[in-house]
Amino acid sequence: MSPRLSNILLVCASVVLSLLAAEAIVRALDGYAMGALRLNTPTGPARVGADLVERIPRAAGVERAWFYGDPPPLPNRRPVPEEWTRLYRALQDKGPGLLDFRAADMFKAWNAVFAGDPCTSRHLSGAPGRLFVNDPADGKPSPPYRFLPDATLPSGLVTNQAGWRGAPIGSPRGLETVRIVFVGASTTVDAHFQPFSWPEFVGHWLNVWADSKRLPVRFEVLNAGREGISSTDIAAIVRTEVLPLRPDLVVYYEGANQFRLASVVEDLEKEPAGAPPPTQAASSWLATAARYSAVAGRVQAAVGATTSNGGGREPPKPGYRLAWPAGLDERDPDLSYQHLPVSLGAIQRDLDRIRADLSTIGSELALSSYFWLVKDGLVLDPIRHKYVLQQLNIANYPMRYRDLERLAAFQNRVFAKYARTHGLAFIDIAGTTPFEPDLFVDAIHTNPAGSRVRGWVVFNQLLPVIEKRLAEGSWPRPWPAGAPSPLPTFTPRQITFTCN
Repeated sequence: MSPRLSNILLVCASVVLSLLAAEAIVRALDGYAMGALRLNTPTGPARVGADLVERIPRAAGVERAWFYGDPPPLPNRRPVPEEWTRLYRALQDKGPGLLDFRAADMFKAWNAVFAGDPCTSRHLSGAPGRLFVNDPADGKPSPPYRFLPDATLPSGLVTNQAGWRGAPIGSPRGLETVRIVFVGASTTVDAHFQPFSWPEFVGHWLNVWADSKRLPVRFEVLNAGREGISSTDIAAIVRTEVLPLRPDLVVYYEGANQFRLASVVEDLEKEPAGAPPPTQAASSWLATAARYSAVAGRVQAAVGATTSNGGGREPPKPGYRLAWPAGLDERDPDLSYQHLPVSLGAIQRDLDRIRADLSTIGSELALSSYFWLVKDGLVLDPIRHKYVLQQLNIANYPMRYRDLERLAAFQNRVFAKYARTHGLAFIDIAGTTPFEPDLFVDAIHTNPAGSRVRGWVVFNQLLPVIEKRLAEGSWPRPWPAGAPSPLPTFTPRQITFTCN
């Protein structure tokens, strides 16, 4: 081999090794999986510092060291079928738009009434000629889907007999078991690839606490959340899926999918005028490379940050008039006001239905405030927090940060007053969660570290309620004599179709 060729090969090898080292470093910094060929959502920091944990109020008897413990591995996690993995990757490579059919949608059992003729649906018509469906017992289109039951999905989600995220449901329920069900949307179910959702952390820490007190009680915490649903869907889930399990407590957490800004802004613009969509901020080859390389993703984000001239600050937005409803007290809202902003009238009606349904089996409802990562003057890292910037400034365009913050605070005042009015436990997630962008994927969804923090917040606020019920002898409740104990299981079926 000639010296010149040897030098060329040496330089090429050095460049390749340097790029691999850079890729590994950036993946570690940004929280991507090291061995993944295609990048998933970044996970963020792997650990949470002790100083941040100390900022979260702890209930009496809770030890800080518990925060770093994980739930036991899921006994129902199994290898993903190879056919599913191939299909999932093929759909990922398709690169869907905002409302198009996504890879994870292939592994949902869609409500057959909701789906109807899939070819007439803008969303479902994008499926690859087949879908899983379920036949709802009540014949209604809500909720629009359930996750496939007792399965390990290519997205990383592990489901139990009911198609809910997490470990198998105990059947029959143990005599000394307190059963708690969390309901909500994507911020409740959490990202599928995360090993545990925040409700699973809550259940783990409740059992650690019970063991520390040598209490003859176990906690079964279940997660009935699923992405993209509304309060009406959540009410349907409680009625058709949760009630058969006769939980002691149901915890509601949602506040984004009906956060309709047009309810208070006249002539709301839909898109930034004259601004290119984010996918046009960099060349197509760089966008493709960013799907597989964290280094390319950083370059793409840097290009976007440079072209926007924002440097992580809120960009300029057009003027608009926020028309606050006449006669509505922003600080002490009237729950009966006819046209409450951000869909709060409809949400209250659904909460009323949930309370009424739970009362038929003697179960309680707890309500939570909802965390939005937004405040006036917020400055973010344009690379690490690019999805936060996109959600605040593109998905919610042209709303200014101060108005998003104002509406989020108002929504939480309504939730708090609703809880007081109806004697419900209120979990102030928004008021006690540290405002740390590094805990978030976007403005509402947490990364694994953020989910652990959210679980810790809820665990510590829920514990006094639980201690009181245990002391009263209210929980755990005996299963009523003669009451059926069916699990809310279902059998999905597959349909095929061809759209013109």
